[in-house]
Amino acid sequence: MIELVYSVIMSLDGYIADRNGQFDWAEPTRTVHEYINELERPFGTYLYGRRMYEVMAYWELDELTSDDDSVISEYARIWRGADKIVFSRSLRHVDSARTSLQSRFDPSDISALKATSDRPVSIGGATLASVAFAAGLVDRFSAIVVPVTVGSGTAALPRDQRHDFVLLSDRRIDEGVVHLDYRVTT
Repeated sequence: MIELVYSVIMSLDGYIADRNGQFDWAEPTRTVHEYINELERPFGTYLYGRRMYEVMAYWELDELTSDDDSVISEYARIWRGADKIVFSRSLRHVDSARTSLQSRFDPSDISALKATSDRPVSIGGATLASVAFAAGLVDRFSAIVVPVTVGSGTAALPRDQRHDFVLLSDRRIDEGVVHLDYRVTT
């Protein structure tokens, strides 16, 4: 069965955005972005909630693929090459290619996707990931940890659930940024 991987860029104290919703502190260096591109390349489908989709839809902009050599252009091509499923009750349409909109997150649909997909599936956004964790759907947690603390904001992991993890790998990437890859065991 294909894995569902929750991927984040987070602060050292466990947040993906600060109390004001900002995440400018997480902007990757070229080296970190190259590493992220390698991590993202295998995914065939991205699962997003509305807010995460609205952030990620940026990668649909035409000008991002004008420079064939840049890590930005490469990531835009990776993102565009994958299917996207957006879960939202408020959105009426999505503007990016290869993107479908569903009004609710149904765990049995995600289990079926994992069973029939030929490439790993990524889930993005803390709120949606929390629902997937609660349903026992998340197989791996992949975190790029940035050496900054933000004090409060949007927590990367569910605060009201217990989950156990086994470290699969760790790697120092650049300027104190590390990648931690965990298998979710409960």
